[in-house]
Order: sequence, then C-alpha cells, then structure tokens
Amino acid sequence: MSSFWFLILFLVTGLSKMVIEGLGVNWGTQATHLLPPKIVSKLLQDNGFKKVKLFDADQETLSSLAGTGIEVMVAIPNNMLAQMTDYDAAKKWVNRNVTRYNFNGGVTIKYVAVGNEPFLESYNGSFLNSTFPALQNIQNALNEAGVGDTVKATVPLNADVYNSPVSNPVPSAGRFRDSINDLMTQIVQFLNQNNAPFTVNIYPFLSLYGSTGFPFDYAFFDGGAQPLVDGNIRYTNVFDANFDTLVSALNAAGVGNLTVIVGEVGWPTDGDINAKSANAEKFYNGLVKKLASKAGTPLRPGADIEVYLFGLVDEDAKSIAPGNFERHWGIFRYDGQPKFQMDLSGLGQVNALVPARDVKYQARQWCVFNANAGGNMDPNKLGDNINYACTFSDCTALGYGSTCNGLDQNGNASYAFNMYYQVQNQKRGSCIFEGFARLTTEDPTQNNCNFTIQIAGSGPRSPAVRVVVGLVVVAVVVLLI
Repeated sequence: MSSFWFLILFLVTGLSKMVIEGLGVNWGTQATHLLPPKIVSKLLQDNGFKKVKLFDADQETLSSLAGTGIEVMVAIPNNMLAQMTDYDAAKKWVNRNVTRYNFNGGVTIKYVAVGNEPFLESYNGSFLNSTFPALQNIQNALNEAGVGDTVKATVPLNADVYNSPVSNPVPSAGRFRDSINDLMTQIVQFLNQNNAPFTVNIYPFLSLYGSTGFPFDYAFFDGGAQPLVDGNIRYTNVFDANFDTLVSALNAAGVGNLTVIVGEVGWPTDGDINAKSANAEKFYNGLVKKLASKAGTPLRPGADIEVYLFGLVDEDAKSIAPGNFERHWGIFRYDGQPKFQMDLSGLGQVNALVPARDVKYQARQWCVFNANAGGNMDPNKLGDNINYACTFSDCTALGYGSTCNGLDQNGNASYAFNMYYQVQNQKRGSCIFEGFARLTTEDPTQNNCNFTIQIAGSGPRSPAVRVVVGLVVVAVVVLLI
C-alpha cells in the first residue's frame, strides 16, 4: 500500500511540473540587477520548461543551460546585423556561439534569431538592407559547419509586417505590408527552402492597449466576445485572427505550409489599467489550454503551435517608449517569485509556479519620505529630487491604473526614493535627497504596492546605467508639487 501511495504522489508531483509540448519562454536581461544565470536556469528546469528564447548569445547564460536538455534560441541583436552581411563574420559568429556548444552535455541550440523585430515601422527602414543578407549568411554558415539540419536561422518579426486592407479587414485578406512585400516574399521563400520556421510576435494586449474601441473579451480565449465573421469562419479571439492573417499572407507569397513559431506572446501585470495579474492569469491559462487542445486555428486546424511566452522575469531597464507596461511582462517578478498561479500543463490544474531558489537580497531596509522634513522645504526641490530618483530607477508602478497609483503624496515620494536607493545597492549617500528622505527598517509596502528590496551581488551593469521613465516622472512630480 505504501508503494501505491508513493506512486500516486510521484505522478501528481510530475504532473504539477508538466509543461505542454511546444511551450517555451523568453529570457530577457534588460534589468539593473540580474538573477544569476545558474539560478534562472534552475528556475526554468523546476517549472518544466523545455524551450527558451534568448535575445543574445551571452556566454554565461549559455553555459548555465549546458547539460539541461533545454532547447535554446540564441540571438543576434539588431545592431550586429550589418556585421553579419559579411560571410566571414557570420561564420565566426556561428563558430563562437553555436558550434562551440555542440557536444554531448553541451547546449541544445535549435534556432538562431537573426535580429529582433527589425522591420518595425518605428525603425524607419534601418535594417531593411541588412536583415535578409544576414539571415542567408547565418543559415549558410550553419550548413557549412555541419549543424544546418538541426539548427535553423529565423527572423523574429512583429505582427506589423502583415495586415488586411481597411476595405476588407478579415484574416483571409492578409498580405505582407506593401512597403516590404517583395523583401518579405524573398525571406519566407528562403526560410521554406531551408526548412526553417517563420517567427512572429503576437500581442493581444497591445491590440487592447492601442485602441480604446477594441473589445476587451476579444483579447482572451473564453469565447465571450462578439465574433469576427470571415466567410464561413467565426473568430472569437484576436490571437487566432492575427495568426490566420499571417497564414493568408504566407499563402499569397506561395509558402502556405511554412512552419510558424510564435516567438513572443504574453500579458503584462503593471503599468496600465489593463495590465493586471488577474488578466495575465486569465490570458495565460486560456492560451495554454488552447495549445493543449491542439485545436490550432481556423486556417490551420489541429496544428501544434510552438509558442514562447513573454516573458520569464520583469526587466526594470527596458525602454518604456511603447508604454510603462514594458517593464512588467514577466510571469515572475524581478527576483524570480511567481506573480500568479499558472497551469503550464493545459490540463486544468491549479498550480503554483515554482519560485527561484537561493536568491540573495540586499539588507532589509528602505528609503522613504522624511515626514519630519522642515516645513520651509521648497516643494519645487522635492519635485526635482523625485524626478532625479525616477530618471535613474523604475517608477512605472506609480502611473495611472498601476499597482502603486493609489499612494498619497508622501507614499509617491517614498516609492521613488526607495527605487533609486535599491538600484544604487543601498549605498551610503543614496538616501538623502536634500533632506527629503530617511532610512527605515519597517516595510512601507501597501496593499498591492510592493516596495522592492533589490537582489544582492548584482548591481547596475555599468556606472552609466540610465533608466529613463519619461511621462511617469512628470506624473509623479505633478502629484507632489
């Protein structure tokens, strides 16, 4: 009997860490304080992830994945694409970042991401001339190195590379963007010739964020939205509609059967009125359930879709040009602690994500507003000090609709001062702010507004790390003066 219950316990434990086939996660590193790669690698394993997508080919990161069996997508950043148009440079990159890890017990590299969304319209064509030659050279270098059958080059692209005409906004009318149609046709035909996948980033949250008239339920997967009718097909969520718009574009380019990978898909938890943990939990569990059902999409029914969640952990040094939510995409907080429950198996279980282990923090102390500051203190100087604190740290949680938006004036100042103090590794002199700040050992956290204590032994990557907060700074200053 004891053996029977041991077997049951083993099976239940195993199921709780099961991740559906084809589900991976993005591991970004744009943070002032990074979790050590070995801890992140263990975090991936503890939660059952078998696939990870990176944004570079950092040696320490790759070394931490050696021997884990996790399939890896390494990346060439956009600022290196021009270098890769030289074939000798491409061969050297492949040798240094792919073949050197190709040994028993090494890193299981499956893809090379050539750039990251290089055709965004906001880039004003900066990478139009370098991306395709770089893709060709990298794949040819992989072939020459003898790993081209197992390692494929791809280009992660934003969904803005395709669209449907305004006159007929349905998935079946999907085509590549007019300005890049010829280039995209060349790229997808090259991918098809090399049995490499098309990689696309799809963000239902951004559809909701970008349009006040976008139906809220259409961003999720529970079928509560008014459907989009396209001939005999009824689309009940924007993910399927977006994916099938790409399928139509591929059909029009003559490669209708090209494999499609969703390189990024996710939901942020802060920085916007709709960026809530509850919404993220709803979105992810609906997505994973859909993937587990193997239903595919209307134009590709029954298809197994390889999907990479975005992202693993929050990144407090990301640009917030697209929105304050950019620093809050992680399913884990900056320190590897789960934000919500998540069923990675797609089996309808209620599971807690496994937190990161052996994380070391700075001392348990905070920098807060000094309520005893003299009444003759200049409020303009207070605003200047908050502006300074937020320029060199992350104050996005103070924005409208965010987790710390409900703080009073003193609380706003405390939050800004503490974020700066923690980013500066609690250095002496970083909690003065002309007398407006003081140290405390009492946790000032209020409700859902968490006052961070940063990771120890992982300070800013350079003395010049500058985190620009932009409009949030202005918003906070306005609140306080």
